[in-house]
Amino acid sequence: MARKRTQDLPDLSRLLLLPHDQRMVAMERSVLRHRSSTEVAVSLAEQIAARLACAITLDLIHAGRRLLEHDLCEVLGVSRAPVREALRILERDRLIEFQARRGALVTAPTPEEVRNVFDVRIALYVMLLREEMALEPKRLLAVLDAHMPAVERPVTESADDYATATFLMNSAITSAASNRTLADLLQSLAIQTLRYVRLGLAYHPENIPRSLDSWHALRTAVAAGEVAPVVRIAEERIERVRDAALTALGDSGPED
Repeated sequence: MARKRTQDLPDLSRLLLLPHDQRMVAMERSVLRHRSSTEVAVSLAEQIAARLACAITLDLIHAGRRLLEHDLCEVLGVSRAPVREALRILERDRLIEFQARRGALVTAPTPEEVRNVFDVRIALYVMLLREEMALEPKRLLAVLDAHMPAVERPVTESADDYATATFLMNSAITSAASNRTLADLLQSLAIQTLRYVRLGLAYHPENIPRSLDSWHALRTAVAAGEVAPVVRIAEERIERVRDAALTALGDSGPED
């Protein structure tokens, strides 16, 4: 007799439709943290974690849904051990939480978490840009030039496509950085950041052209070797993303 499916269980068949493309590779890189996916083999558990993270950040699996080991094993055709490890990775990245008698649940973004993540991201990202402008400005410019066409393409398409394109841009900037410790810390926030970027852009799609303008302005400032404008433009762009995500969550910020 088939087990009855309750309303809080997601349709996991969507996991099979996610391609192993640049976005998935970037997800795997975030999961790997202090290791490079080009240097070591990505384990089955890490592949599963990256696939689930992608589905959660793109809201294919909604907040509050339960992820049952049995269902994941059945859909993905794997044993329980890598699934269990994948869920622990997602717990580490705060995409799921374990609750007594309910198992793993997809977390719901909260205003406090959004503020915390973006406060840390702004501080780390600014440090990275300052170092890259001092050490390798031409490399930073080359990364921007290589990825800008991909960022420009989705402007008239979906918020998901644009969020993914900027995620890949930021992943490339981080991966090319000289300071690997700083890059690893930023990479550890990448999946959560993508979730909130997508949330804000889906709620305010009219912000996409303005975001693209800020990327063009950043590229111009990098080419001119102007550190202060590079930092200011990056800070303002990240703050707008944070504020859009907070608005989507119904939070306008602390009262004065």
